[in-house]
Amino acid sequence: MLETHTSICRFCHAGCAILVDIEDGKPTRVVGDKANPIYHGYTCPKGRALPQQHLNPERLLHSMKRRAKGEYDPISSEQAMDEIAERVAEIVAKHGPRSVALYTGTFSFPYPAAAPMALAWLDAIGSPMRFTSATIDQPGKLIAPSLHGSWGGGAQTFVGADTWMLVGANPTVSKSIGVPSYNPAWYLDDAVKKGLKLVVIDPRRSEAAKKAEVHLQAKPGEDPSVLAGIIRIILEEGLVDHEFVGENAEGLERLRAFVDPFTVDSVAKRADVPATELVRAARVFAGGRRGMAQAGTGPNMSSRGMLTEYLLLCLNTLCGRWLREGEAIPNPGVLLPPISAKAQPIPPGPGWGFGEKLRVRNLTDTRAGLPTAALADEILLEGEGQVKALFCLGGNPMAAWPDQEKTYAAMRELDLLVTVDIKMSATAKLADYVIAPKLTLEQPGMTLPSETLTPYAMGYSVPYAQYAPVVVDPPAGSDVIEEWEFFYGLAQRMGLPLTVQAAYSWGPDMKKPARTDLDMQNKPTTEDVFEMLTRGSNVSLEEVKRHPHGHVFAELGGVVKPADPDCEAKLDLANELMMEELAEVAAEAGVREDAQELPFLLTCRRLLDVHNSAGRDIDKLVRKYRYNPAFMHPDDLADLGIASGDLVEIRSSHSAIFGVAEAETNLRRGIVSMPHAFGDAPTEENDARVREIGSNTGRLSSVERDYDPYSGIPLMSSIPVSVARAS
Repeated sequence: MLETHTSICRFCHAGCAILVDIEDGKPTRVVGDKANPIYHGYTCPKGRALPQQHLNPERLLHSMKRRAKGEYDPISSEQAMDEIAERVAEIVAKHGPRSVALYTGTFSFPYPAAAPMALAWLDAIGSPMRFTSATIDQPGKLIAPSLHGSWGGGAQTFVGADTWMLVGANPTVSKSIGVPSYNPAWYLDDAVKKGLKLVVIDPRRSEAAKKAEVHLQAKPGEDPSVLAGIIRIILEEGLVDHEFVGENAEGLERLRAFVDPFTVDSVAKRADVPATELVRAARVFAGGRRGMAQAGTGPNMSSRGMLTEYLLLCLNTLCGRWLREGEAIPNPGVLLPPISAKAQPIPPGPGWGFGEKLRVRNLTDTRAGLPTAALADEILLEGEGQVKALFCLGGNPMAAWPDQEKTYAAMRELDLLVTVDIKMSATAKLADYVIAPKLTLEQPGMTLPSETLTPYAMGYSVPYAQYAPVVVDPPAGSDVIEEWEFFYGLAQRMGLPLTVQAAYSWGPDMKKPARTDLDMQNKPTTEDVFEMLTRGSNVSLEEVKRHPHGHVFAELGGVVKPADPDCEAKLDLANELMMEELAEVAAEAGVREDAQELPFLLTCRRLLDVHNSAGRDIDKLVRKYRYNPAFMHPDDLADLGIASGDLVEIRSSHSAIFGVAEAETNLRRGIVSMPHAFGDAPTEENDARVREIGSNTGRLSSVERDYDPYSGIPLMSSIPVSVARAS
């Protein structure tokens, strides 16, 4: 019998509303839910491949334990938790709580119960060593607001905007960065048809760039100079929102002095863009009334990503692109606590320098979390505080972390490596235990995670929420558990109490979220945990459940309140450290000393059909590419005597990888454009399989040089490289 159920896709953070056909207890088809009020039937190839993911022969249906000679045998989840709990207790007793670390990757985000329970377990142990993908993806997006200050009224949204700027972002593929993730291509196309003027700064003529009013196909790594040049034009031509800046910001004249070296001609020369188009980009963006400027992963992974994000905040403030008193709050919170927005600055504060101090490179905790790029060193560096045990949740360090060879050494050095994974990934193949989890359709879900992105002009621009029940049971005879159950089980065996914290709201009156102490004798259900995470929410989870196709709670309303009478906070347009960096950029003048030896720049990108390292084992998604091609301009390939499909060696000053050349006319010359998070462990055997599994661009990065001194992220995009035909 065929049954159709509503659900939420959790392949990525977009959380698309879907309909799932179930036949004989198995998922057979996934389509978009046309009855959903905001997705309107949209879903992407990854979501439509969920049945193949669930039925994939490579899927782990039992947890695995590594034996002495390296082979793996199935182990029951209960036995695995028994053994792991015992080993963790021994490690903590011998080396202290700091010896246990947690890494959560992007695949944990859509599962709201997973990370809170893992963090609660780490709290109970007393370990501060919690790392996430945020510090090797877009750390500037989280840290820069601490330097600039943030706006208590919230950001303007894409819906209703008349201009928008995307820097190294392509929402059609990434499903993020301002343009609604619920069918971004449609929203972008519809907005442009209605008159939105889009400015795109990207070395590739991406899907977004093809719709742009102005596309600056700038040299990779020159985002700070281009943005400084645009700011200089806006200041010089008097395109500033002087009333807003005068009331809410400081440092305008100091900023003017520091952007002064970035003249139109100098920026046009160093970024290799037409001077007239640079001016037009500034005028188009500043000439609008509503719309934000935002950056994607590439600029954050390039040199001075923090500065790029800071200058974007300055640009938004100079143009007054924040919600004002009396304006409607686009999303006052549904599963979040009610938002109390006020038209006033939230003052700058420390972006780093607090919390745990790492033992390498003077790195500390940051607003984006502990620097993940330092974790391999924390594992390898002997002495007090050395990390001996690592737990990976929703992440694949061997594919995602920079400096892959050092990561490989670190994984092999650990006394205990545990990963929760749906397959034997590159990291799982090195783990002592691999815990097999339930998949999307086998566990309930809710849209709370996407709501938490609201402060970053992401998530939902309307008060929308959805709950998804379990729609299919795990395969018969399997032993799979939800991620949160694993960490609860460890705490239970170790005699540790757990406290789960509800989600934060945002705004100047942000209150501490509710906390719930778990019953450690009687295991809660996932529904119980969801209730804990949504305590104090604007709309009860019970009410959200009454709308199986999702619902926009338009009746919530809410407007931005006036500023507090005694508010003296200001947004900072000229943070001292950021101005020092900007002065260094000016002094560099866009000249690379290694340009002759390493004439190309390797940039990161995404492919539509995979999500970082996930999806590469699903035949339906890799019909075109099983590997990550080394995309280059056809003229560059011709000059090198290389044809599409040829094997090439790509070498940085740190290491080398193989790639498969692919011509792409949308790229500017001088670029090698490759998706990251491909490949396997750095061995000759895996390098020989480049056409099957791809190459790991992280191997080209060194965590010990060319790194951000605050977040620790090294150069992971715009990496100088040479390219030659592989022998």
